[in-house]
Amino acid sequence: MHYEESGKKLPVRQFDVVVAGAGTAGVVAAVAAARTGAKIALVEVKGYPGGVVVEGGTALHSFYNLWKGFPGVEKRQVVRGIAQEIVDRLAEREGTSGHAEMLKGYDYDSVCTAIDTELYKLVAFEMLEEAGVHIFMNTMLTGAVTDGSQIQAVTVESRSGREAFFAPAFVDCTGYGDLAAHAGAEFTEPNDYAVANSIGVGGVSMEKYHEFLTAHGTVTEYSEGRRSGKDGRIVRLSGHLMPSEFTAGAGAIGMAVVTTTVHDDYFMFIKLNFQMPTSPTNRDEATKAELELRRRQVKAVELFRKHVPGCEKAFIARTSPSLCIRRGRLITCDYDISLDDVLEGRHFDDDVMAYGFHDCAPSLQIKDGGTYGIPLASLRVTGIDNLLVAGMMITADHDAHMSTRNTVCCMGQGQAVGTAAALCAKLGCATRDLPYPQLRTALQRGGVYFEK
Repeated sequence: MHYEESGKKLPVRQFDVVVAGAGTAGVVAAVAAARTGAKIALVEVKGYPGGVVVEGGTALHSFYNLWKGFPGVEKRQVVRGIAQEIVDRLAEREGTSGHAEMLKGYDYDSVCTAIDTELYKLVAFEMLEEAGVHIFMNTMLTGAVTDGSQIQAVTVESRSGREAFFAPAFVDCTGYGDLAAHAGAEFTEPNDYAVANSIGVGGVSMEKYHEFLTAHGTVTEYSEGRRSGKDGRIVRLSGHLMPSEFTAGAGAIGMAVVTTTVHDDYFMFIKLNFQMPTSPTNRDEATKAELELRRRQVKAVELFRKHVPGCEKAFIARTSPSLCIRRGRLITCDYDISLDDVLEGRHFDDDVMAYGFHDCAPSLQIKDGGTYGIPLASLRVTGIDNLLVAGMMITADHDAHMSTRNTVCCMGQGQAVGTAAALCAKLGCATRDLPYPQLRTALQRGGVYFEK
């Protein structure tokens, strides 16, 4: 059965670039594009920016190469630019641990960059406003108007009604690949990750948690940084070999025992995972997952109250408004980054950034503590002339994706696609016709680091 909707005349607005999604990559993309002088529209279904950075992760991974895991390798900050500006702005508000060196677990990551999730939302919002971005919060992307291989406009809907945003260039940073799918791009839905809803837990003690982990086994991850205005405090912690009842309970609800914080008496992230039977784009199955994850959140707090000294009065202080994904739709792009590209530290003639972290370390590590490049071709959507994507929507191979999907890599990709889209609009060219030297010069001017 179908209902045929009558044709409507929608109000039209004109922009140079439309960025869909104000998440991890989208914020940086919109700021980068606006700083070129372009007129930018940023469309976000929630009421705040940040995405997975403020909802799903435990820290920002990673601004540095894995130098501590390879003795003698040079320490290098390989992601800079707008991503680092955000950290600097957070530091001014006591909203980050800073790039705190890992003291244990440094064969996984050399630093821990923990953040205050609420201050991150504010800082990102302010940077978007200062850059002159036209911000459309609480606004849903509902479709794409196409003409052959070109997107002409996107349709959006809010409590103000339906509108059409026209532009010569578009960027999809929705995480789910919504704009690309609306525009007819090729995609798959691997469903090869659990979904999650991380919680912030109040009424706890990092020091007591450290004592608990030390007493029952090896502390596997440990970092000291700035917390509640004081340096040298525990900001990242994880362990194993805990009491069997705690371990069994955590396993049953998909709970990771790692946490980070920048505040006393607070675990910023305790992650609960759930493997859905279908892709998280399935609304009805996602609804069931939302309920299951919230049940798991309550059980997680009960485990801490029962087993961990100093957590007897633990309570849920923060949840994400909806479940977080690591991958929804995988968009087909002109180049697909392989696991060999990542592990061998390969760079490309059209690099737009360098990156040096892998989430499966130490099992999978980039050769010799080095970096690999993200090529522009891996961010260009196959079959569409004026659409770029960034974030968890690229990279088919699951093990390679375990690197490219991480937050700081997504932020760097965001600066690349925002800058590229704005240049395409300015030059009146398709994404495949953009002169790479101009893009690289603009990215370097924006503080982006290139390894080669």
